[in-house]
Amino acid sequence: MARRCDLTGKRPNIANKVSHSNIKTKKRQLPNLQMKRVWWAEEERFVTLKLSTRALRTLRKMTLGQFLRDQGLVTG
Repeated sequence: MARRCDLTGKRPNIANKVSHSNIKTKKRQLPNLQMKRVWWAEEERFVTLKLSTRALRTLRKMTLGQFLRDQGLVTG
């Protein structure tokens, strides 16, 4: 399963780890993802999503349907 947020599309970032002697090695910076059951009012059911914590904070302000419409994932 990919480490990607279902709503925002956040994914791991590739960066350099720099040592004291300035040797650079690759490292992965993983997003903070949480599995969450979210109520979808339009379909009157729960859906289980893998969400970033930023998406969870946004869902506290708006419904899942509004979030999907703002992101362009659902029309209507």
